Amino acid sequence: MSNPVTATIPHTAVRRLTLSALVMAVFITDMYLTQSFAFGQYQIRLATALYSLSALFPFLVLPLGISNLVSNMLMGGLGLPDMVGGFVVGLTTSSLAYGVRRLGLPDWCLAMPVIFCPGLLVPLWLSPLIQVPYGWLAVSITIGQIVPGILGIVLVRQLRGKIDWQQ
Repeated sequence: MSNPVTATIPHTAVRRLTLSALVMAVFITDMYLTQSFAFGQYQIRLATALYSLSALFPFLVLPLGISNLVSNMLMGGLGLPDMVGGFVVGLTTSSLAYGVRRLGLPDWCLAMPVIFCPGLLVPLWLSPLIQVPYGWLAVSITIGQIVPGILGIVLVRQLRGKIDWQQ
């Protein structure tokens, strides 16, 4: 006899939930392990490469936004503006990564939202919080996002067609 709970949940929903949880766990764990340079002058946040996965799995947009909120809550130390801002940047960046796919743009375009969304949006609230001019902060964060932007492209190219969450 089948379990009535699992019988009513579509198989794809379970796969989406599982992949979402795994990506969130990887994002938060990566932020924890790399916080020594993820919160530094150039803020090289390797976890933000995961935003590119929304190009393959659009359902990851919300989990990635939540992951950024949680990592800023646990490790950021700058309070509510940083948590909410991180959530908005996570949603925006991963939504734009999905947009790259929807528009049929080449994979290298995935680096653009990963580099420029955090690079230009994060300083909007971070600048007044830490008393560093917007321009200086935008340049340093944008430079720090180049590596995650490239990693996001590599990640998508390596995973494309290898994970079938619809089966």
